[in-house]
Amino acid sequence: MIFTSDNASGAAPEVMAAVVAANEGYTMPYGDDVGTARVEAMVREIFAAPEARVFLVATGTAANALALATLAPPWGSILCHRIAHIEVDECGAPEFFSGGAKLALLDGDEAKITPQGLEAALAPQASVHNVQPSALSITQATERGAVYGVGEVAALAAIAGRHGLRVHMDGTRFANALVATNATPAAMSHEAGVDVLCLGATKCGALAAEAVVLFDPSLAREFELRRKRGGHLFSKMRFVAAQMEAWLTDGLWLRLAGHANAMGARLADGLRAKGVPVLSAAEANLLFAHFSDEQHAALQAAGARYYPDPAPEGGVHARLVASFATRAEDVDALLAAL
Repeated sequence: MIFTSDNASGAAPEVMAAVVAANEGYTMPYGDDVGTARVEAMVREIFAAPEARVFLVATGTAANALALATLAPPWGSILCHRIAHIEVDECGAPEFFSGGAKLALLDGDEAKITPQGLEAALAPQASVHNVQPSALSITQATERGAVYGVGEVAALAAIAGRHGLRVHMDGTRFANALVATNATPAAMSHEAGVDVLCLGATKCGALAAEAVVLFDPSLAREFELRRKRGGHLFSKMRFVAAQMEAWLTDGLWLRLAGHANAMGARLADGLRAKGVPVLSAAEANLLFAHFSDEQHAALQAAGARYYPDPAPEGGVHARLVASFATRAEDVDALLAAL
C-alpha cells in the first residue's frame, strides 16, 4: 500500500532487460552510440516532428532547469503556476542554471494556469527596470493530478506567442496525460505550440531517464553545451538510451501510464464510495483526499503510506499516487483498511 509517489516503484522489467542488454560489448561514449541515435529517431517519429532534436538526461530537475535556461536569459522571467514543480520542488535549479531568471507565479484551480491569469500577468509592459517575460512553463499532468486538454495548451501557447514567450512543458507525467485525454503526442506538444517538452520516463517505469525534446532545432547547440556544463552529458549514455528505447518501444510507455491511471481511478472511485472526500480532479494517477484523524491512524497502522498534510478542518489532506506497478489488491487493501 505504497502511494507516496510513482518514484517509489521500481523499473519495468522491459527496461531492466534493456539495460542489461546494453552492457554487452563496446560502443562510443557521450551519446555517440547507435542506441542514442535510435532514440532520437523514435521520438521524432512518435511526435511527427522530423526536425526535432532530442537530448537525454537522468533527472526531471536537470531536464527542466537546462531547458528553461535555454529559453530564458538571466534577466528574464519564467511564468509558471504557484505550486509548479519548478517552483516548489527543484531547490532553485531553474534560477541557478539560467543564471538568475526569475519565476513569476500564477494562480489557478487544480494547479492549472488559465488564459485569463496569463493575460493579466503579461498585461504590464516591461521596461528596462523589470525582468523581461521570456517563457511560459506548463506542467502536464499538474501537481494536483489535473490534465490540460489540447485546446487548453493551445490557448495558453497562443497567448505566450503573442507576447514573444517560448513555451516549456514539464512532462514528467506526459504519458499519463496522453492516456487521460486520448490525444496524440504531436497534438499535445508542438502542434499546440510547445517549443520544448521534457518527456519523463522515470516516474513511469524507467530507472533514471528523461528526454528533452527541442521542437525548434535552433535551440540544440546551446542546450547541448548547457547539458555538458551542467554535468548531464553521461559518458556511458547508452544505458540512459537503452531505458528510453525500451520504454518507447511498442507503446510500452502508454500501457504503463494507462495502468497507473486506472489504479488512480480505482482508488478515487473507491474512496468516494466510502464517503471520503476526494479533493482534486484525479484525472491522471495522482489525487488528494481528506482523511479524518481516525482514518489516518488506521491506515498508517495497516501499513498504508502516502504524504499527509494537516488539514485546517482537522484530519489530514493526503496525496496519493498510483504507479505502473500498483496492483488492484494494493488499492483494495487500502480501501478495506478504511
